[in-house]
Amino acid sequence: MSEVVKKPVKITETILRDAHQSLIATRMTTEQMLPIVDKMDKIGYHAVECWGGATFDASLRFLKEDPWERLRKLRDGFKNTKLQMLFRGQNILGYRHYADDVVEYFVQKSIANGIDIIRIFDCLNDIRNLECAVKAAVKEKGHAQVALSYTLGEAYTLDYWMDIAKRIEDMGAHSICIKDMAGLLVPAKATELVQALKSATTLPIDLHTHYTSGVASMTYMKAVEAGCDIIDTAMSPLAMGTSQPATEVMVEAFKDTPYDTGLDLNKLSEIADYFTPIREEALKSGLLNPKVLGVNVKTLMYQVPGGMLSNLLSQLKDQGAEDKYREVLEEVPRVRKDFGEPPLVTPSSQIVGTQAVLNVLMGERYKVATKESKALLRGEYGQTVKPMNPDVIKKCIGDEKRITCRPADLIENELDKIEAEMSQWKEQDEDVLSYALFPQVAVDFFKYREAQKSKVDPAVADTDNKAYPV
Repeated sequence: MSEVVKKPVKITETILRDAHQSLIATRMTTEQMLPIVDKMDKIGYHAVECWGGATFDASLRFLKEDPWERLRKLRDGFKNTKLQMLFRGQNILGYRHYADDVVEYFVQKSIANGIDIIRIFDCLNDIRNLECAVKAAVKEKGHAQVALSYTLGEAYTLDYWMDIAKRIEDMGAHSICIKDMAGLLVPAKATELVQALKSATTLPIDLHTHYTSGVASMTYMKAVEAGCDIIDTAMSPLAMGTSQPATEVMVEAFKDTPYDTGLDLNKLSEIADYFTPIREEALKSGLLNPKVLGVNVKTLMYQVPGGMLSNLLSQLKDQGAEDKYREVLEEVPRVRKDFGEPPLVTPSSQIVGTQAVLNVLMGERYKVATKESKALLRGEYGQTVKPMNPDVIKKCIGDEKRITCRPADLIENELDKIEAEMSQWKEQDEDVLSYALFPQVAVDFFKYREAQKSKVDPAVADTDNKAYPV
């Protein structure tokens, strides 16, 4: 018998970022995270995803926490584990394109405060929108992982994925992530895709998916057998549904195979015990809606991410038009086609979804176009894989000039201007970036921070780290 070659699959743990973002609206506080960090640090994860995505906005807006402070505290606690964040290319963590100097400074500060791996994606897979962030991460000696927003459609052939993967490797990225935000990647296709990417590049492949459509763990199994190096999983209390497959389940599934992770199930179950009351509390308070824990096969039928489905429903509810849900679902793929078949992920999913709702409610397609739809049609988000429908362009933006360059080429450096605008609030360099991304929300937070100081016992104020226990 020939010796079986061992190829342990690596695990990126998402409970501190995507899992609570997907299931409980990003409401886990730093205080809830810190007590378990020491145990998590001893597991042997490839990385822990704990920052970026919506955590930045939610910390400032809802939790009245400084996201930079969270990162520093997590960095202090994780002595042996790499920390990872999600970064939306030229959008950083906001909703518009920022000038290159802001992107570079944000990457620099993220790495300086403790991030090791930056996962960078663009909602259109327009590589020009990734370059600045990738170069900055490489320059700061961070690990630049580029995530391909996975989607279906006639443009998205294996050749397309192989070509884009080659270009990403040439750009200097260190690894590639298949970002399957809608749970559309089925097991057999995962085998094909991973093999294709492996043949096109030498980079490690990470697979990230959501359980929304019910196939995710089978997809992981097939992907790993096909050569996938890393999978993203979440501790079981906040796994499944619109989150990731459960860490413990995947560890057990690969046990005693060539892909055995080597992680200790007993230690993992202690971590699960820690997060269980947080889940119970979220169910009790209504923060965790049991609906998002089920399987939604409509995601496979209409290729719509789970979060987008609930958005569409609430938009229709507000208009008293829930009976139009089916019509809107059927309109989504048509709008997507008109708009050049973009992947549906923030912010393109919101743009396509809202436009589909308007088209159905108005009884005439594109009678009203949102300002975001117009910006997308003008090329302000970048280039789509397929050309956009010329009739729709004409109807929505008339003869307005469209741009073909990288959108950020039209944005002047803006860091100095931003700093001048917010200087009265600045207590640390990072405050400038918080303000750059969310000006109003950041100012509200700075005012809150100011107000807390007057209530603090000076004996317990840690002025070095600007931490003011209330």
